[in-house]
Amino acid sequence: MNHPVLSVVGLTKKYQSIGHELTVLDGVSFQVIPGETLSVVGPSGSGKTTLLGLCAGLDTPTAGDVVLGGKRINELSEDDRARLRNEMTGFIFQNFQLLPTLTALENVLVPAELRGEKNIKTRAEELLKRVGLADRTDHYPSQLSGGEQQRVAVARAFMTRPSLLFADEPTGNLDDQTATQITELLFEMNREYGTTLILVTHNLELASKTGRILEMKGGKLMADRAN
Repeated sequence: MNHPVLSVVGLTKKYQSIGHELTVLDGVSFQVIPGETLSVVGPSGSGKTTLLGLCAGLDTPTAGDVVLGGKRINELSEDDRARLRNEMTGFIFQNFQLLPTLTALENVLVPAELRGEKNIKTRAEELLKRVGLADRTDHYPSQLSGGEQQRVAVARAFMTRPSLLFADEPTGNLDDQTATQITELLFEMNREYGTTLILVTHNLELASKTGRILEMKGGKLMADRAN
């Protein structure tokens, strides 16, 4: 039996606001096995992005556990969480999150450089070629369209061959045609690399392409169904 790459148990996140407590996540539990593709859907404010941040160890829960790659990440120091993230995960964001002072190639190299890897330029160039940007390696983000920036972000996410890929509204800032192209690219590469994919999206058409859907509402997990 496959051990889960990610286990979430009773995950709760509360924030203190002036005079009251705001519960953003309320007792969410699920598991993800290697190679699964999973969408998290729900209205704005349902806790989707908070859930993703907690699963990736970018934030710590008020209660509950996240086990990533067999490690309880809320028991790790911030440095150890960062190390585990870099070893196991890749990220694709709605607003691309490219470093503006680095070229496309340099942006793709960043995650592997953080791991201290050497002789990685060829791999980064091959990834940029794979996403259709072989002729844009020396361009800066400001010289690229939104779709091209997201292609760089996809290449960067796969640079470290992650076990688990988190994508937060990856097509949210793109026009329909570009969004379709990026979606096809993301799922093709996910299959090629055998990556586990967790996708947060408002887009139900995008969600329909994953093997499983988690439906959030008001911080609670309302449904967990196969697609």
